[in-house]
Amino acid sequence: MWNLLKIFLFVTLSVAEVSAQLPDTDLWLFKIKTEDKKLILGEGKNITSRKGYDSQPYFTPDNKSILYVSIRDDKQADVYRYDLGKEQSFQLTKTKDSEYSPNYTLDGKNISCVVVEADSTQRLWLYNLDGTVNKCYNKEIDSIGYYSWLSNDTLLYYKLTEPHSLRMFIETGKADKWICDHPTRAFKELKGNEFMYGIKDSVQVQYRIYNTVIRRSDEFTLHKSKSEDFIWHSTLGLIKAEGAQLLQYDREKKLWNVLFDFASAGVKKITRFAFDSKSKNIVIVDSN
Repeated sequence: MWNLLKIFLFVTLSVAEVSAQLPDTDLWLFKIKTEDKKLILGEGKNITSRKGYDSQPYFTPDNKSILYVSIRDDKQADVYRYDLGKEQSFQLTKTKDSEYSPNYTLDGKNISCVVVEADSTQRLWLYNLDGTVNKCYNKEIDSIGYYSWLSNDTLLYYKLTEPHSLRMFIETGKADKWICDHPTRAFKELKGNEFMYGIKDSVQVQYRIYNTVIRRSDEFTLHKSKSEDFIWHSTLGLIKAEGAQLLQYDREKKLWNVLFDFASAGVKKITRFAFDSKSKNIVIVDSN
């Protein structure tokens, strides 16, 4: 079974986004309590609290740290690690290129990042756990915007072509399979041989489930919003960001319900979010 919570939102910026004026974003960390099998939002705090870009958070497999991308005065995108115990951030990568979308590989041996190389090519690179460079994952795969590991040799990725497309690369056999055009930047595994992805248009997102064995895609639900960020929670199912709220889809009643509302904490717009593997903490990105 694929480990959903080792996959994270998988997300980096396109070259166009990198060159554009990035918004000021902050990482907020909130505790979560469980009462009567329901998740209750606890206290939270801004763990970056500075002017500039801090985004793309990912809980490490041991839940002790959060990897994230930060752009400082040198305009370089680097990966930082926030230690939950020490309540401090430490710079992890220090290269001439810009790294985005930090994630652990499924075997836990490396950190993977989308790297914007000197010629603006975007490829997936592997880093050692101390932040030093290991190697390029596969030089033949480029124009990667966002990605997710489905297995040790299978990569689901967002290709920055026209139109943008969602593709699945299988290392064994070097197969590169097209899934859809106009995908959302988020796509998440469910269980076994299935993953969820979204297809967006000017007014809504259509959520679909793809079975990799029978190679069939079925519609799951719709939401009339252009907000792209969602996850699949192991017990709560589909959760998406909408303004300062997280909405959870009730599959039986076919309704979207408010799971958490962060407005009282001063959060304005959630652009990324992730739970730790035990659902004791949640980190969100607020775009100011």
